[in-house]
Amino acid sequence: MTQPQNDRYDSTRTAWEDIWDSASMEMELEAVQSQRAMETINAYLPFLDKNDVHIEAGSGLSAVVITLRQMGYDVHGLDYAVNALVESQKYDPSLPLAAGDIHHLPYPDDTFGSYLSFGVLEHFEHGMQPALKEAYRILKPGGAVVLTIPYPNVVYQLVQLKRKLTNTSQLTDDDFYESTYKRQQLIDNVSQVGFKVELCQPTSHAFTLWGLGGPFRADGYYKTTPLADSLGGLFKQVLPWQFNFMTLIVGVK
Repeated sequence: MTQPQNDRYDSTRTAWEDIWDSASMEMELEAVQSQRAMETINAYLPFLDKNDVHIEAGSGLSAVVITLRQMGYDVHGLDYAVNALVESQKYDPSLPLAAGDIHHLPYPDDTFGSYLSFGVLEHFEHGMQPALKEAYRILKPGGAVVLTIPYPNVVYQLVQLKRKLTNTSQLTDDDFYESTYKRQQLIDNVSQVGFKVELCQPTSHAFTLWGLGGPFRADGYYKTTPLADSLGGLFKQVLPWQFNFMTLIVGVK
């Protein structure tokens, strides 16, 4: 499969390399193993078989790979930012990592029990279909695709309104592409490839409030305050989609 490329595709890749150069393995692990992130992990774990092999496509500094391996899952990582892979293997040389592009995966058909992708597929201007087709190809029958994708929540809508009022309305800057998907858009994209959607739920409501700053941001790497956590728990019950930060969706081949 030919990977789609354009100037924005290449600049987004460069932006990710810069992000990983300035990131910390310890802080990434702390964020992935926080209570907020573990709630999402625990929601998709029932779809992962400990007797199978899994791939995280777009694994970055491998915090999810490390965490799931510590929990007894055989998870491999892949990323097109080689500097992130180098740092990951400095931390743990035993990690099974590969350099590659999610639009042209270096694996045979029907290889993995699950395909994991967290905050990745929204970064391609051509959409998520090409990557999803590759995910479908390398999954075994019965395998699961597990995605988290940003949702256009109330904070996102406020930002878009501000951009419109100041005549700077755009989804991304000149170098780094990022989009959001509504619930039905996400379900449609996953279904069109051939997956049967088994789970679609909003997550990380406290982090939506973090985007507002002030009393919702604690000191530390993307940490929320007790106020944000309390209100996030409330919104999860009463306004689950309005304050959804990332949609978790699971489809089965």
